[in-house]
Formats: sequence, C-alpha cells, structure tokens
Amino acid sequence: MEHGAVQAATHEGKPIDEDLVVYLENSTQHLAGPSTEQRQHTPALLDGQLATETELLETGRYTPALGMRLHTPAASLSQTIAAFDLRRHTHTSQNWIAGLHHAHAAGDRDLGSGLLGDLAYQAAWRRDHTTAANILHHALTRVQNPAARCLLQLRLARTIAARGDGSERGAVLRALTSAEHHLNDAGTDRPSWCTWVSEADLAVDSGQALLDLGDTRRAHQLISEGEHLLPPTRDKTKGVFLAYRAASYLDLKEPEPAAAAATQSLLLARRIGAPRCARLVDNLLPRFEPYARAHGVPELLQLAAA
Repeated sequence: MEHGAVQAATHEGKPIDEDLVVYLENSTQHLAGPSTEQRQHTPALLDGQLATETELLETGRYTPALGMRLHTPAASLSQTIAAFDLRRHTHTSQNWIAGLHHAHAAGDRDLGSGLLGDLAYQAAWRRDHTTAANILHHALTRVQNPAARCLLQLRLARTIAARGDGSERGAVLRALTSAEHHLNDAGTDRPSWCTWVSEADLAVDSGQALLDLGDTRRAHQLISEGEHLLPPTRDKTKGVFLAYRAASYLDLKEPEPAAAAATQSLLLARRIGAPRCARLVDNLLPRFEPYARAHGVPELLQLAAA
C-alpha cells in the first residue's frame, strides 16, 4: 500500500490509506452476510474485526474523508454483532449505541435511523411499546430511503398495535399503508441493513399488527402468505413467521395447526441457533396446555422440554 500520500489526521499511529479502507469495507460486508445457518459461527470474527476498526479509528492517521468511511463499517459491525443478542439486553444496547455514534460520524442518516429502529425493536421485545414508538417516530423524521422507511413504518405499526389501545387502530392502519407505499417505491439501491425487506415482511408484519387489533382471520391469511413468500436464505425469519402463525391459529382455537407451526419453528430455531425465535415458541406453550390431547400438542410440549 502507498502510505506516503496519506494526509494525517490528529492521531499519531500508523498511516491508513484507501486500500486498507476498501479491504475493511469489503471484509465487513462479507462477515455480515453469511447464510443464516452459518451466522452462529461468526461472532468471534465480528468482534475481532470491530476491535481492529475501532483501534484504527482511535490511533491511526487518515484523511477526514477516509475517517468517515472507516466509521461506516464500524457502525455496520456494531449493528450485526447486536443481532447475535442472547438476551444480554444491556450489551446489545451498547453495541447499537456505539453504532449510532459511528453512523453519525460517517454522516449516514439512514444507517443511524436503522440503528434507532433496532433499539426500538429491542424496547418492543421487552414490551416497552411506548418507548419503541417514540424512538421510531424520531427515526422516521431522519430516514430517506424508501425501503428503510417501509421497515420503520412496519415496526411502528407493530408496536402501536401491541399496546392494545383500540383508539389507536387508525394510527396502525396508517403506518401499514405508508409501509406498503414505501415498499412500492423501493428499488435496488437500499442500505445494507434493509436490503431484505420484501412483500413477505409486509404481509407478515401487517398480519401480526392486525392480529393484535383482533382481525384474526385476515391476520392469519397475511401471515401464511408472507411465510410462503420467504426465500430459503431467510430461515431465521421463517422461524419467527411460523411462531406468529402458531399464535394466530391459537387465537382461532385451532390447536392442531398451531402445534404443527410451533414445532416447525422450534426445530428450525434450534438448528440454526436462533434463541429469540425459540423464545417466541416458549411463550406460546402455556396456551397449548388446555389442548393437551390435541394431535401434535403432546409432541410439541415434549420437544420443548427436551
């Protein structure tokens, strides 16, 4: 690499040139993109890559323009590492907040909004839907990309619906309509953290929101449609969708298809190492107890206990 032409920043460490930054950008992209079943093997690699990039930012010599580019893969890595959360909520929040700082330093408003969306998702997961909604409203004032706006609107619809306030039905439906509009406007130029947003996500998240609003039949239809639209590369999402489908069948008092969907979800979660997905099924188990003699329910309960 040609180091001599590098304009030094305020640090006094080794100079960093564009070749190294390009390498870090490419390697970060590769690490963040393994198939679902391989991601459980990469946390140590991600941690090591982020430590390297953080050290370079803190001690290296680089131009301001290269510094901004260094912050982008660091933000992306922080976001990806947080996705491996094994219920360590504080650690996960720290990674997302670190990512926010990197995204701000990089001047990437869409990435920053995505990280805010992740913090909102965590708050919703912990049933703090008011905090989640407030974060999402703020993120939506900053984000520009249509695919990103679609994802944030879907999360907003989900968290408002989960509050269970019937007076907010209109707000939920408006968010879902906005999400559909933005997805229709989304092209292939998308931030890396929402390249995957698709008709499948729109269908399932809309279905889950409608489920919370009490529109069970339509919700079940949308959740089933969304699951069938998913490509094989998104097995983790498929596991979550199956858990949602199980919940929708339970709402319809149909324990047999609910048990079949929950069993599929749990087996998939264990195969790919997806603890959040497994937790969704665990949370449904008490609802199966009144149906202990229904086909598939004893087998599900036995599998969950194993």
